[in-house]
Amino acid sequence: MIVAARSILSDRSLVRDVGALGLAVFAVSISFGAIAVAAGIPAGLIVLMSLVVFAGGSQFLAVGLIAAGNPFAAIFAGLLLNARHLPFGLAIGDVMGTRRWQRLIGAHLLIDESVAFALAQPDLERRRRAYWATGCTLFVVWNVGAVLGVLLGNAGDPDRLGLDAAFPAGLFALLLPTLKDPTTRLVALTGALVAVLTTPFLPAGLPVLLALTGLLALLARPRKAASS
Repeated sequence: MIVAARSILSDRSLVRDVGALGLAVFAVSISFGAIAVAAGIPAGLIVLMSLVVFAGGSQFLAVGLIAAGNPFAAIFAGLLLNARHLPFGLAIGDVMGTRRWQRLIGAHLLIDESVAFALAQPDLERRRRAYWATGCTLFVVWNVGAVLGVLLGNAGDPDRLGLDAAFPAGLFALLLPTLKDPTTRLVALTGALVAVLTTPFLPAGLPVLLALTGLLALLARPRKAASS
């Protein structure tokens, strides 16, 4: 473990990129903690959720649905949202290591950012360093930030502190680069439109799930003719 840590620290570009990402995730985790405690979620449950679930999007969605009195939708939505981890695991199974404890811990650290950083590397050794560096760093900053957010949420109104805006702003910043692709832009805008139009008529959580119908926009796109 010490050798692996030294190997990661010696990679300056990796340390720089993971550090920058960690700062952004730290801000989002503070937002989560503050919003969750303001929604009436017990502080102990917030901390436990961050330690055990460790999935920002699912945690925010669960808090919103629980606060709206729809815990069953929170469970279903979380499972649906995290279904993407199945192909992620298949794609990076060799990155986690061969020992059982490595795979158990590595599976818990499997999030969008750790997978993206790993797959962006040119060889297996660098993929492993990127995966573990990203996963471990974000796990620590997310949980520390969530605790800090709980303390800030108990001390004042998250809306007045601006903490409620940190998560959507962070997601929007992550989404912007992908909107350069016309296909992604079509799916995102269609899903957003469906969610906005159905929000006034449906219980909390369902509009978010219905936003997945944006994927149907792919069927309406004309296929490119196969090259001869």
